[in-house]
Amino acid sequence: MHLDSAALARVRLAVSPVCEALAWLQVTVYGRTHPIFGDPGAAARFALKDRDVRLVAGTLPTPTGNLLDLLTPTPPSAAPERLWETQLEQVAATAPEQAAAQVAAMSRTTPEVLDAVESGTFVARVTSGLVRFWSAAMADSWSGLRERLHADLSAKAQVMATSGLGSMLGSLNSRLDWDGAALRIQKSDMEVETHPANLVLVPSALSWPVCLVQLADDAAVYFPANGLGVPRGGDPAAVARLLGPTRAALLRDLEVPRTTTELGRRHGLAVGTVSYHLSVLHDNGLVTRTRDKRAVLYQRAGHS
Repeated sequence: MHLDSAALARVRLAVSPVCEALAWLQVTVYGRTHPIFGDPGAAARFALKDRDVRLVAGTLPTPTGNLLDLLTPTPPSAAPERLWETQLEQVAATAPEQAAAQVAAMSRTTPEVLDAVESGTFVARVTSGLVRFWSAAMADSWSGLRERLHADLSAKAQVMATSGLGSMLGSLNSRLDWDGAALRIQKSDMEVETHPANLVLVPSALSWPVCLVQLADDAAVYFPANGLGVPRGGDPAAVARLLGPTRAALLRDLEVPRTTTELGRRHGLAVGTVSYHLSVLHDNGLVTRTRDKRAVLYQRAGHS
């Protein structure tokens, strides 16, 4: 993803309520358990009884597939309390022929989806389905989830303010690499080159730990939010069972920024071993990584 100076000047950070709702619906549809937030619950499963929610579900790929672009509008520049409503308006404004073209390109679909496209009711019904799923399974918990996502936005903004935009782009996730001219995203064996006019960076909780990419003139990269994996004050024994004793010990020692050399000395580990464990923790959003002159500093996510 090549970013010229004009595109870099327009890079912004935002949250996407619609993306979070689709991720939670996807967990529900495929009967999975989220690695952090657990079972989606009875309310989410009950929402699938609604015909319009089932219509949205009929467009969802397997967890590694692509979502319909019309269901994932780029988060607009809107007041945080209006984001959900504004994104719904974007979905509802999709032209029928645009919706039909996107559905035709899907790798899998259902007869109900095809019938709704044919009858011209698809856009209105998926908008209704999003509203109904949100009301049943998301509305009550959104304020807490939004707070955690905004905490990550604040952390990214702080990196950008203290170390520059390039450092922030390079710290998003280990699958995202900024080389000074292009953001390289490791998604598959296929190579795609694009020159977006605008780029929105979106932390995601409910699609964690997956990176999602929307390639268009207005591009978006959805990256796993930091600070979600291990709550503060958690049971140390439980954390060790989850992560393994070495990673748990390193994580506990990262309330303040430390280098791999310092951690190796403190824990009697080879620097290569520390680097490996920190890479795993960073991939899963549990630690942040910043550069201070020649040193790379790691810190537990959610601390500053």
